[in-house]
Amino acid sequence: MSDWAIEATNLVKRFPKRASANEEKPSTGGSAAPKRRWNPFGPRPPKTLFTAVDGVSLTIERGEIFGLLGPNGAGKSTTIRMLCTLLEPTSGTAKVNGYDIIKQANDVRRSLGTLLAGERSIYWKLTGRENLEYFAALYHIPPVYIRKRVTELLERMELTERANELVEKYSTGMKQRVAIAKALLARPPILLLDEPTLGLDPQAARHLREMISQLKNEGHTILLTTHYMEEADQLSDRIGIIDQGKIIALDTPDALKQRINQKEIVKLEVAGWREEFAATLRALPEVDNIIARRPGEADLWEVTLQAGNSRAVLPGIVEGISHNGTRLVNLNIVRPSLEDVFINLTGKALRD
Repeated sequence: MSDWAIEATNLVKRFPKRASANEEKPSTGGSAAPKRRWNPFGPRPPKTLFTAVDGVSLTIERGEIFGLLGPNGAGKSTTIRMLCTLLEPTSGTAKVNGYDIIKQANDVRRSLGTLLAGERSIYWKLTGRENLEYFAALYHIPPVYIRKRVTELLERMELTERANELVEKYSTGMKQRVAIAKALLARPPILLLDEPTLGLDPQAARHLREMISQLKNEGHTILLTTHYMEEADQLSDRIGIIDQGKIIALDTPDALKQRINQKEIVKLEVAGWREEFAATLRALPEVDNIIARRPGEADLWEVTLQAGNSRAVLPGIVEGISHNGTRLVNLNIVRPSLEDVFINLTGKALRD
């Protein structure tokens, strides 16, 4: 048995991307080039390849929570799907619980409990109890143990009182708890949780985070992807940051934050922000990585930037945005957070 729960070496996944049937030929001057239409009886148009995962290598220790962070389209979910054998890598290798994901796929699946973002993994026209009993049978749990195991998980997920109601009547958080109970049915040593708190209200998300911590304390290894920096910081023993299909940083949350301790983080609240102000601020010495968001309906923007010496550039920041009715509402200088590390490495916010 391998010392690592998960070990990936140079994983690559490329997807074919066909040219559009109505794609225009490049212009060579003069009149517009005619549109090229695909002839089903003629030669196929050449395939182009899109690289979703580009040489990912990582090791995950047994019993740790490993957070995988990246912006949309960075390759997180593709990596997860290769590790749980839903996708075959174009090249590279990986082992899960000591088993090769291609040569020993069945053993890999028996070692895993998975929760994949954006996929309905339970049946809404069955009750919570019926879902778990059905999947327990699929997992070849002996019938004599199924009722006991299902009852244990319903109690753990605080679903006992509504276990006999149809899942379609459950809240989003309750559906997510049923899906996690399903992943735990066969007592797998490793869990792959792809954005488990996405779409949950704050109370349900907090309850689920507490449950993830408990699962780690019980000895489970957990690979977690999330869009919530506080969640990754709170739960993860180590974090890998992936961007454009590559791992660009991998360390503990504290060690990652120490990488930009020489930077100061300036947080602004601005009424009437305009995009041209970003160029003005970038022209200031030692200012970079400017991210502006409007979190609500009101014309109040949250602006984050990094500066080598905030005190030296504050007058220029205030002058640079104080034009044409723009108003600085609030300004703070804070210690770097995990999100600031992410912005520093990728130049964008996590959801960009």
